[in-house]
Amino acid sequence: MKSDSNRARPTIREVAALSGTSIKTVSRVMNGVSTVDPALAKAVNQAARKLNYRPNLTAGNLRRVDGRTNTIGLLLKDISNPFSSALHRAFEDLARAEGFDVIAGSMDEMPERESELINTFISRRVDGLIIVPTTSDHKYLEKERKSGMQFVFIDRPANNFVADTVVATNKKGAQEATEHLIHHGHTRIAYMGDSQEIYTASERFAGYKAALTKAKIKIDQSIIHHGVKDLKALDAFTSSILTGSNRPTAIFSSQNFVTIEAIRALTKHNLSKKIALVGFDDLPFADLVNPGISLITQDIQKMAETASRLLFNRIKGETQKAELYEIPTIFTQRGSGEL
Repeated sequence: MKSDSNRARPTIREVAALSGTSIKTVSRVMNGVSTVDPALAKAVNQAARKLNYRPNLTAGNLRRVDGRTNTIGLLLKDISNPFSSALHRAFEDLARAEGFDVIAGSMDEMPERESELINTFISRRVDGLIIVPTTSDHKYLEKERKSGMQFVFIDRPANNFVADTVVATNKKGAQEATEHLIHHGHTRIAYMGDSQEIYTASERFAGYKAALTKAKIKIDQSIIHHGVKDLKALDAFTSSILTGSNRPTAIFSSQNFVTIEAIRALTKHNLSKKIALVGFDDLPFADLVNPGISLITQDIQKMAETASRLLFNRIKGETQKAELYEIPTIFTQRGSGEL
């Protein structure tokens, strides 16, 4: 018996032929036009069911008067990262409520991947883009904006490109975390974070330094580490500071993956209950370990709601001046930061 697994998808022309109607009539039925003769609509629907025909929604949307496809593109650092995945889910729910679909991609801190994804999404006729930016220069987006594309940046601002932006209070949150450790008697506080080329990492390190400076504590470069890509280097750093003669009494880790490495190192050296730890970004297991992990977290739902509102308003035609919105972080004490 010959398999039909490679059979081409049924077309609107085949539906028209089977139903004895025209392509235009099939199109009107598929688009829900109420003035189509009921008998013709019934014949078209029966033919569509028999052929298992699915209309090309993108093509249909492109024929709309407003030209919209009711889709938005979401460009994230890494969808597997808990922060990115939480953002993704929040945007999906918010978009659905507006009648929009979301397509998303990961950029992995690669500028060329950012421009590649933006071009891909625009070619798919998305109505707007929400971007966690990676590129150091976004002037190239001016051409797309002049063509009607709408942009909102989240987590980090764009460079050389003015657009609505939603960020967390990164510096303030990091300063709060470090001051919390200082108030618990710590003066030798190690810092672990991502590359200083990344906006959020730079802001959080600035908050750490501001807290030390305010408390008149000298900044010691020997207990500071930037970068998360080289796990061997990160492991070597944690081992050196935890086994040295002048080890820190506390650690501020300014990114979720870095916090995981800090927890791993403290556990390895049996110091989880001796060296305090405050992290930045949420961890799903933060309250399941002993001691629980004290964390500064971003209000992801509020950030997503703000960014979505801005983008959908732009898509609907609002032309107000671009603004920067800072969403306050949340500090949750669970034990590790209170040693």
